[in-house]
Parts: sequence; structure tokens; C-alpha cells
Amino acid sequence: MATMSKSQRTKPSPGSRRLVLLLIVFAFILLLSSVVSTGKLGLPYQQTLIDYFATSPRGKRQHSLSDKYLYWGSRIDCPGKNCETCAGLGHQESSLRCALEEALFLNRTFVMPSGMCINPIHNKKGILDRSDDKATEEGWVGSSCAMDSLYDTDLISEKIPVILDDSKTWHLVLSTSMKLGGRGIAHVYGVTRHRLTESHYSNLLIINRTASPLAWFVECKDRGNRSSVMLPYSFLPNMAAPSLRNAAEKIKAQLGDYDAIHVRRGDKLKTRKDRFGVERIQFPHLDRDTRPEFILRRIEKKIPHGRTLFIGSNERTPGFFSPLAVRYKLAYSSNFSEVMDPIIKNNYQLFMVERLVMMGAKTFFKTFKEYETDLTLTDDPKKNKNWEIPVYTMEDERKESVS
Repeated sequence: MATMSKSQRTKPSPGSRRLVLLLIVFAFILLLSSVVSTGKLGLPYQQTLIDYFATSPRGKRQHSLSDKYLYWGSRIDCPGKNCETCAGLGHQESSLRCALEEALFLNRTFVMPSGMCINPIHNKKGILDRSDDKATEEGWVGSSCAMDSLYDTDLISEKIPVILDDSKTWHLVLSTSMKLGGRGIAHVYGVTRHRLTESHYSNLLIINRTASPLAWFVECKDRGNRSSVMLPYSFLPNMAAPSLRNAAEKIKAQLGDYDAIHVRRGDKLKTRKDRFGVERIQFPHLDRDTRPEFILRRIEKKIPHGRTLFIGSNERTPGFFSPLAVRYKLAYSSNFSEVMDPIIKNNYQLFMVERLVMMGAKTFFKTFKEYETDLTLTDDPKKNKNWEIPVYTMEDERKESVS
């Protein structure tokens, strides 16, 4: 008897290939029907989603019928009805990270606001238009910006699926939730995240987590406990929009081998008088420690003479950092106008580019300590509820220690 070759034994016939294909198609239809029936969704929703997902552009994360959603309001940490109450990018990112962590914990797609409010006080052009002979209080046009001009939502979705609240997907999901009645959406303000994993909530299409009107992250009870943080603080800075990441890479390439400092002044130097008329501040050493003469003392052992020093700061006084030039070659984002001018439309975009540049430095001094290994310009804690008497000189500090 003739023996069959290996290729003859394993090669399927045309008839068997057609059978396998029919089985795959049938399995897909069965799976789709199962998902729809489990969610108790009607045929119009099924057909609409099939049409929508079939025509969605490829190359991005594909949402499916089994996705469930977490909604947390249309504004990121902006109490009231206007952008003048927003506290700044860092504060708003804390809230956004909190909401993303909640979505990660609940295994839901996060519905991200399509816009980010910007308080005019944080949006002065003088931070970018730096020179030694002028200061400008002119602000950027507009008090908000598109979320996808700040963050790469596709990149974020590799970790936590997100959609924007002005997207076709979200509008479709919302209309479906209304048809589902009590099975479509639940308003869960004040409910703990662990209770939200119970079956009563876990099967709902949408959980509306719209939180305190004062701050999103009041819902994050353990936000001060670093061991409970699911997303690192570097997560959102690294999720910058592609144009911002490209700009940062170009600047880093032009800088070459460089070091960096981030000097937080401005809003952190606010003072108020106590009942005896004495000026007090939450960060008693910050004004002193972020002045050039004290910065030089602080960084000289870590950053050698002659190095290129990139400075990111919200200090707008003309020539403020010029004294540092006695030891270092100074660089600011304003030195890279050919890179920045075409893409920067507000200070949030500027901050995000500067942040990426500073993160790429050989040696980087932050203003405040966030992690134990951080190099910092001041020893004042980043969070301080006490209002203390400012210390402006080393002599003041010696007097303070004696008293």
C-alpha cells in the first residue's frame, strides 16, 4: 500500500475548509447573540452597534458590545460653572488619575471629558515669552482646550480603555442606557468602589460616578497611601499627545547631554496675615530656596560647572534666573520657538512638553519631594496645612532654630 506524504496527510480538503469557515461564522453569531441576550439588549441596539463597530476606523482600540462604562462628570475638578475655579494642571491630573484608577479597578471603559478647563491665572504667555527686558501679562486665547490636544487617548487605552464624551460611541451608549431603564445606568455618588463590584452594579451599562462638586479626588480615600495607588504619578505625563511628545524629543535632541531643574514659585508664594497682622505662608522656605543664589548652593554638588541646565518654571520675572549663568549654560523652552510656536496654544501644553524634557535630563531637581529618591530644591513638604512665618535668609533660619 502506498504511504501518504506528510503534506498530503495534513492538507485539508476544500470541503473541510468550507465547513471550518461555516463553524467559525456560526460561533461568532452565537457569541454575539449570547452577549446581547446577557445584557438583555434589543435588536435595534444590536444592529446599531454591529454597524458602528464594523465601520469604525482600524488601528485604534476597538470597543465591543461587552464594554461597560464609568462616567465621572464633564469637568475635571472645576467647581461651579466656569474655568476660573480650576486649580491647575497638577491638581486636575490628580483628579483625572483618580478617575482612571477607578475605571481600572472596576474593569470599565472611562468616559473622559472632551475638554480641559484652564484657569486664566495659569495661562499667561509670559511663561513662554521669556526675555531679560520685558514681562507680559497677556494670556493665551480661550479658557479651555481639547483633551486630545493634551493626551494621547489611544495610548492611555492600552492601559485603561477610554472614550471621549463627545464621541459617537458615547452618544450611542447613552441612548442605549435610556432604553434599558434601570438596567442601563446607576448614579452612585458616595458609594464605595468595593460595593460597585457587587453584581447589582457590575451588570449595569453605565455607572455615573459624578462626584463632589468641589473635587473629584475626594472620592479617593486612600490617595495619600502610596501603596494603594494603582497608577504611578508618571503615568499621565507620559501619555502626552503625539505632537507634544515629538516636540519634547526634538528639544532633547538639541539640548544633547543636559540637566534640569523645575522651579515652582508663583501661586505657591501666596501669603496671608494672621490675627496679629503677621505674614504667614504654607511653604516657609520656598521663596528663599528657589532664588538663584540658593539654587546654586543646592545643586552644585550634583550638577558640575559648565553643564547645560534646562529650567522649567512658572516664575515670570525677567532675568530672574540669570545669576545661574555664572556656572551653567541656561536653556528655556523659549529658546526653541521653532519647535514650540507651531504647536503650543496654552500653558498646559507648554507644561507637558517641559515636563517630558525635564524627565529626560541626566540630573533633575524638582521643587518638592514626591518620592524618597527625588532631588529637590527645598525641604518644605509638598503638602502643608499649616501657615508659618516665612524664612528668607540663612540668618532667619538660625534665629528660628534657636527660638
